[in-house]
Amino acid sequence: MPSRYRFTVLALALVAALSGCSSANPSAPASTPAGSAPSSAQPSASTAASISPTPSPSTSSQPPAASELPRGGREVFPTYRLFGYSGYPGAPGQGRLGIGSLDARMTEIEKRGKSWTGGRKLLPVMELIAVTVHASPGKDGMYRTRAPEAVIKRWHDAAVKHKAMLLLNIQPGRADFIDEVKHFEKWLKYPDVGVALDPEWAVNKGQIPGRSFGSTTGAELDQVSRYLSQVVEANNLPEKVMLFHQLHVTIVKSPKALKQHPGVVPINSVDGIGSPAQKIATYKGVMKTRPSYVHAGFKIFFKEDVATGKRLITAKDVLSLKPQPEYILFE
Repeated sequence: MPSRYRFTVLALALVAALSGCSSANPSAPASTPAGSAPSSAQPSASTAASISPTPSPSTSSQPPAASELPRGGREVFPTYRLFGYSGYPGAPGQGRLGIGSLDARMTEIEKRGKSWTGGRKLLPVMELIAVTVHASPGKDGMYRTRAPEAVIKRWHDAAVKHKAMLLLNIQPGRADFIDEVKHFEKWLKYPDVGVALDPEWAVNKGQIPGRSFGSTTGAELDQVSRYLSQVVEANNLPEKVMLFHQLHVTIVKSPKALKQHPGVVPINSVDGIGSPAQKIATYKGVMKTRPSYVHAGFKIFFKEDVATGKRLITAKDVLSLKPQPEYILFE
């Protein structure tokens, strides 16, 4: 599994021009040519497949009827503050959750998360990079690979053990979000599994991830949300998280096309890199485009934020933001 890296100063300048704020650029796999900057791209067309029939309950490893969230209840907010790490096993460049043992990292999340709860209950989150983008097409031409079932099972077992939520992060390349989400349907039937979508890695036919800047649409996000709502209803599940990361305002076209669907909690997580002031400016810009029914999230980078902004933003800084982020992720 290749490590991801942050693009060069040239790419940073491009992103600033696109977004009108000092945000950073998407991470890329190590196989992407060093120093290559994303070229500006037109809004991606919605090519996702139509929604399949309502998912039926699994015949094996079927989740329990009327199941609850890992730490109780069936509604995520306002009871909980979601706090966690992202990563992939054995790939430090993908995030801290891929470094060392999962048990050690989960203990660390519990400890660090206490200062980020802001009066709510802590619900730990494991964001697994379940679909990783690549600069080469692969056999199917989709510029992405999917995590093996054994990896997902190992991480889900850890989530169950630590009463945490597992989010399957999807960097789709040329594939469609809805197809990648459906691939993991057996896991989405569990009450503690949701999805995290990375649209800066969603490119069109003829584009190469890392050279063209990816994007998605509110309509594409809505397809995923409607599908997840069907999964929730068919399996009598508690609310399920559908998170989408957003680097700058142009990454999600027509965001209001994402509608509310029963049982689905949409979260817009802002993940610009830089100083606290730069990150806050990016957050405020993205939040202006966020539909009111979409919850707010905030992403922090252990290495990149310090390298570019000299220090990490604090819990006080983040929890003082309006709207207050309800999802906090460290990479």
